[in-house]
Amino acid sequence: MPAAQINQPSNQIRLTNVSLVRLKKGKKRFEVPAYKNTVSAYRAGTELDLDNVLQINNVFLNVSKGAVAPNEDLKKSFPGMTREEIVLEILSKGEVQVGEKERAQELERVHKEVIDIVAGRLVDPKSKRVYTSGMVEKALDQLSSQGGHAGRQAGKQNGEGAEGSKSRERSAAGGSGTETPKTDGEGDVKVEKVKPVWTGVVTTRSAKSQALDAMKALIAHQPIPVARARMRLRITCPNNILKQSIKTAAKAEGEEAQSGTVKDKILSFIEQVESQDVLGEDWEVIGFVEPGSFKTLSEFVSTQTKGRARAEVLDMAVTHEGD
Repeated sequence: MPAAQINQPSNQIRLTNVSLVRLKKGKKRFEVPAYKNTVSAYRAGTELDLDNVLQINNVFLNVSKGAVAPNEDLKKSFPGMTREEIVLEILSKGEVQVGEKERAQELERVHKEVIDIVAGRLVDPKSKRVYTSGMVEKALDQLSSQGGHAGRQAGKQNGEGAEGSKSRERSAAGGSGTETPKTDGEGDVKVEKVKPVWTGVVTTRSAKSQALDAMKALIAHQPIPVARARMRLRITCPNNILKQSIKTAAKAEGEEAQSGTVKDKILSFIEQVESQDVLGEDWEVIGFVEPGSFKTLSEFVSTQTKGRARAEVLDMAVTHEGD
């Protein structure tokens, strides 16, 4: 007698080893099953073949149970869209559910990328030489272990409460620090700047933005002596513009605005001049500029000279300025 055949219900498709992409519409949650590590490539535009992304081109209410989404539910939640269009909608906008191992791998990837960026842009202030990735990682680990404690101590000292907690969160996320009012012994209010806190990498933000936060924290706390590597620029400007008079804003309240020339203003941005010369009708200077000043310098050169002068980046990060 032949063995009894077990029929699988027609509306159930069982899949294993999948990465789920979920999107909630109204009271319903819809899922599509994708191959692991392919959704990000699809969203970045590096993978265009859906057969390499989706395990099956269909919409589910529950992939683990094999429950395919009924047409009635799809029409209510996605009016006017075909099932294929709904799949693309979920794939593009849905939340990707990954396993613990995948999350750990992604966290390790972001962590390594952050360390590499920081190691390439910070130097020893005296020697202008870079630190190894291991030394940078150790310094950040030290800040990370102290981060929560430092934040709690700042809160106690400043009597901050709920609003202070928000300030710490903004500091940790933005890395730039915040200013907190504090009363001295004579009753006068002084503004005390809270240093940025580093608590480690996350997978929900880009490595570049987290690397900037890490650099701000390292520079603020100095677990090892660090400074931003200077940019090396070439600035060219027509000679007939150099001597034009400009007024600079007062540096402190009560001070008067100071006058100077375009050349004086450009040189004020340059920490160290490597060379300067007159080439025909143009003046050229090559020097080292603090990265935080580059945007202001570029805007000044562009607006003050109406685009006739230009600032060209020769090196994004100079790791040493000589032996």
